[in-house]
Amino acid sequence: MMLMSTEDGTSSENKELQPPSVLIIDDEAGVVSGLTELLESEGYEVATASDGADALEQLRGGLRPSAILLDLMMPRMDGWDFRHEQMKDEDLKEIPIIILTAAGFSEASVKAQFGDIGFVRKSSGHAAMLRALRQSCGELDP
Repeated sequence: MMLMSTEDGTSSENKELQPPSVLIIDDEAGVVSGLTELLESEGYEVATASDGADALEQLRGGLRPSAILLDLMMPRMDGWDFRHEQMKDEDLKEIPIIILTAAGFSEASVKAQFGDIGFVRKSSGHAAMLRALRQSCGELDP
């Protein structure tokens, strides 16, 4: 039996650990669909957003994922603008980001602009993305 502490400091036998959750921010429906299917099969809860503005609306509405998979190139609000807004928001800036991109930017260049983030090329395959996600969610040592 697992006992967990509640907000008021009492113990609860009924609360269970929540599975890790991921927000996928990508404008490519095929990518989102494939990632959603993969992540759900791995036990993750998945939310999706078609661009940074949609993601910010969900996050500011209370969504708190364990990590965010962020595409760079999107219409309306791209990954750079999303990250800039995320870092200005005290409630959102600690949510780990993994850049998932098909663009030809170098990892060093992206990290210089984005700070402490994970970086995976879409062409790297599922294993690389899952490893980066598990590290961001604290499931693996860095």
